[in-house]
Amino acid sequence: MSLLSVSREQMTLISTPEEHFDDLPEFPYDPQYVDVDDAKMAYVEVDANEGTAADADETFLCLHGEPTWSYLYRKIIPTLSERGRVIAPDFIGFGRSDKYDEIEAYSFSRHFDQLTAFVEALNLQNVTLVCQDWGGLLGLTMAMNDSERFTRLVPMNTGLPDGTQKMADEWLAFREFIESTDDPDIGRMVQNGCVTELDTATKDAYRAPFPDQPSKAGARAWPLLVPTHPETDGADAMRAAAKRLSEWEKPAFVLFGDSDPIFRGVRDSLRESIPTATDQPDVWVENAGHFLQEDAGERIAERIVNFVDRTS
Repeated sequence: MSLLSVSREQMTLISTPEEHFDDLPEFPYDPQYVDVDDAKMAYVEVDANEGTAADADETFLCLHGEPTWSYLYRKIIPTLSERGRVIAPDFIGFGRSDKYDEIEAYSFSRHFDQLTAFVEALNLQNVTLVCQDWGGLLGLTMAMNDSERFTRLVPMNTGLPDGTQKMADEWLAFREFIESTDDPDIGRMVQNGCVTELDTATKDAYRAPFPDQPSKAGARAWPLLVPTHPETDGADAMRAAAKRLSEWEKPAFVLFGDSDPIFRGVRDSLRESIPTATDQPDVWVENAGHFLQEDAGERIAERIVNFVDRTS
C-alpha cells in the first residue's frame, strides 16, 4: 500500500489519555488545541506578557522532530518567553495531538497541510522559526511558501532533503532499525540522540505520548518519509523551498550540535545556502548531539535571544 493511498474514510484517529501526561518534569504547560484536517493538533503557548500571538512583537514557533514532541523545548521556552510569545505545537501523531493508528496514514503532504492550517488558524505573524529535524523539513518548506509571516529562521540539526543527497550511514542504520521493529522504545531513541545522560523521569516523559504500538505509528512513519528518491512525496516541495531559501534576505541563524552524526555533515552546506546565515557567528553548539535542545537548551535559548536582539 502506498503511503498516500489511505483515504480519509480509512483513517482512524486515536488520542493518548491525558493522565499519561500527569507530573511531567519541568513542563507545567496546559495544552491548547486547533482543529486541522479533522484532527486536533495540540500546542503550548507561553508569554510573560499579555497579548495574542498575532500581535506579539516577537513570536517564536518551535517545531520538534522525530520522535519527540513539544516537551523537547522545555529548557528553551522560559528564556524565549521573556522576549516574546512562544508557540510549540505537537505534530499530528506526536505528543498530545491526535494520532493515526496506521503508518500508511502519514505523508509529507498531509503533515505540511496540517502545519499550514495550524499557522493560519492562529494567524501567526512576526515569526522567528526555531526548528529541528523534521521540524525543519516541514517548517522551512512552509516558511518559504508563506514568507510574509516569518522574520527570522533558526534551523537546527535539519535540512531539506530532496532525494538526491547522500544520507549519513547513521541515518540509514536508523531507518533500517525503524523498518525492522514495530514497537520502538521512544525514550531510548531520544537517549541515543543525546550526549547527556537522561534520567528515568525524562525518558518516561518522551515515552508518555506513545503508550502502545498503534500510538507509535507516526514515530515509525517519519524516518520512512524522508525522501530517498527525487520523486518521493515531499521531494519537489523541499527542492523548491531550498531554491527560495537560497534567495532569503531576512536574518537566519544556523545552529548544529557538534556531536550529531545524523546532520553534522550538512551544516556547512545549509549555512552557505542561506545568504544571511554566514553573517551570524558560532554555529556549533558544543557537547550537543542530535537533540541539542535536550543537551544544551538553556545555552541555545540565550543564543537565539541574542540573535533576535542584534537583528531587530
